[in-house]
Amino acid sequence: MCENILHPLRLRDLARQWLLEDTSNFNIGNSIIGDSKNEFTIYMKSPGILAGIPFVNAVFSELDLTPQWLHKEREELKPVTEVAKISGPARNLLLAERVVLNILSRSSGVATSVSKMSRALVEAGWKGILAGSRKTTPGFRMVEKYALLIGGADMHRYDLSSMIMLKDNHISIYGSIHKAIEEVRKYSSFALKIEVECNSLKDALEACKANCDVVMLDNFQPEELKKTALTLKLQFPDILIEASGGITMENITDYANPWIDIISSSSLVQGYKTIDFSMKVKKASSLKNF
Repeated sequence: MCENILHPLRLRDLARQWLLEDTSNFNIGNSIIGDSKNEFTIYMKSPGILAGIPFVNAVFSELDLTPQWLHKEREELKPVTEVAKISGPARNLLLAERVVLNILSRSSGVATSVSKMSRALVEAGWKGILAGSRKTTPGFRMVEKYALLIGGADMHRYDLSSMIMLKDNHISIYGSIHKAIEEVRKYSSFALKIEVECNSLKDALEACKANCDVVMLDNFQPEELKKTALTLKLQFPDILIEASGGITMENITDYANPWIDIISSSSLVQGYKTIDFSMKVKKASSLKNF
């Protein structure tokens, strides 16, 4: 199960942070509710891929709520679908409501965006790796990175320690791609790849000659990207080539050429459309008020 990669203490910590953010002190509205037992139903109200269940379960656990999930993560659902039934103290159900809906809507939004982009690449006949980026929402990275996996994409590096990436500012400050690679390798490990962001064929060739592991071709136009990637592969067939910069759902297939190993798009974690969810005390006899 994908959720087994998540640390339970980290999940608990995030759940508590989110709940305290939403109710830092007094919740006067709950003065009329009390501790009577009740059941809520979560509805998915727009089409998409269900994601985010482990994080939602962590919230429920903190509030002594019991979920019964009617669908599994990665399922593609159509509106309006009952996703889960949650039972427990009424006041705790209301404390969980907005936090849970925010998690589900954003997680499922990322997973759905990934699924659409992956499908377009498969239909184009491309066989490489689709990846996200580190341009995540502050404080929400773990959820968005997890949702990338649920949708079928690579997380890319989780943080600065996950891979050595020398970007344009590193090179501008240090002055030489070759020397920069030599220097960071002194402190590196066999377990860490070295990737270099390049804005020209000249820079990419210098990075390859210095034995980097991955070359990122950043902000290349599709035709220039194809020519540059082919040139690199002919001279350095084992180098991994990543295309990045300005890649969206609308243009991604333009970058899907056979010499590109990885396509990364920050739109997967920045520009995704959220999925609409709601939580109701009981299943309504009519869905018009949704």
